[in-house]
Amino acid sequence: MVRPSTSSRARSARSPDLGYPRAPMKADGAHAFRPVPRTGVIYVTTEAVRRGYDGHDPQWCNLGQGQPETGLLSGAPPRVEGVTIDPRDRDYAPVGGIDELREAVAAMYNRLYRRGMPSQYTADNVAISSGGRAALTRAAASLGRVNLGHFLPDYTAYEELLDIFRAFTAIPILLEPERGYAFRPEDLRREVAGRGLSALLISNPCNPTGKLISGEELSGWIDVARALDCTLLLDEFYSHYVWTHVPGELPLESAARYVEDVDRDPVVLFDGLTKNWRYPGWRVAWTVGPRAVIEAVTSAGSFLDGGGSRPLQRAAVSLLEPQVVEAETRAVHETFRRKRAWFIDRLTEIGVELDRTPEGTFYVWGNLSKLPPPLDDGMSLFERAIDRKVITVPGVFFDVNPGKRRSAVASRFHSYSRFSFGPPREVLELACDRLAALVQEARG
Repeated sequence: MVRPSTSSRARSARSPDLGYPRAPMKADGAHAFRPVPRTGVIYVTTEAVRRGYDGHDPQWCNLGQGQPETGLLSGAPPRVEGVTIDPRDRDYAPVGGIDELREAVAAMYNRLYRRGMPSQYTADNVAISSGGRAALTRAAASLGRVNLGHFLPDYTAYEELLDIFRAFTAIPILLEPERGYAFRPEDLRREVAGRGLSALLISNPCNPTGKLISGEELSGWIDVARALDCTLLLDEFYSHYVWTHVPGELPLESAARYVEDVDRDPVVLFDGLTKNWRYPGWRVAWTVGPRAVIEAVTSAGSFLDGGGSRPLQRAAVSLLEPQVVEAETRAVHETFRRKRAWFIDRLTEIGVELDRTPEGTFYVWGNLSKLPPPLDDGMSLFERAIDRKVITVPGVFFDVNPGKRRSAVASRFHSYSRFSFGPPREVLELACDRLAALVQEARG
């Protein structure tokens, strides 16, 4: 395992909350509220705004952003430029989403992943929500008093999500850099049986490492979940950013491909327009799973968020038409495939190492341990890069730590950063030039 440098450990020891900033308390009636930390991307963006960051300023390079470029890509369908509101859509939407969109989501999953299979998804297997976090929050609020496993590292927003609802107990599972963050079906079987897990939350492909579970391996995961009755909560928001696929086939993956019975297999999927359709501002997401699960998360939505936007749900239906999905997926793959190859080569030249080449997502999980101090520490790199108008996300934010039960000093990921190749190519080039200059100065 790569350990942080002496200087990094010393800085961490002086600042035990490094990487976990908390909002200050105010003596203005807010004494009843707890300090609420910001997630990694929100924290670095907030710090950048304090220093003048403007997302539309071409001088800023946001390698921390969790969204893809949203403009028109070569070969992609035209971008939606306006939404016409039907007078009927001035009313509240059903908490579980409008029927037309739920049916369109179910039909898309059946078309892409379940052709010829006897068990098919229907609208009753789908719930619509206002964004991925809302979908995940509904699911977390619906869990009982169970042990829920989660991986380290994984998506930063899981941290508070796993802490706020006290019905279940969050159990961390360490993934090892030396193994390329691999976790085989037999590893899953051992963890589920040994830790008494009733559910497991995971992003696939993984944010931040880019590790993809697919094919026979993913099928094996579902076999284990079925045999041991462990519900897989699979965040598939990057499932169209897949870099290992059979040529000629549509480059995407989902556990829906390996489910036998859509109403009995313990598999719950989360996706939406945010990444795979490149409409993050729409805040339209969906949960796909057994009917009983959909009923539960919809009930949770009735008191958590009340449902999503009816006009945007109506407009989203056309985005799930077969020709639109195929054209958008292929255009995304071609554009981001080229950016990925260039970005990996450039970061490697700068001195950033990779424990594993990303097989999915639009992120590079960078090992900084070979960079000159103080740039060998993710938080220090962030602080110095932001002075050059380059935003990165320190690795400690992905060491998901609900309730801060583990010391931040002991994090394995002080010497890591996540770099996004979501922005356009010209932004990546400017950012890498600035990072290269920063490293060169540190070496000199």
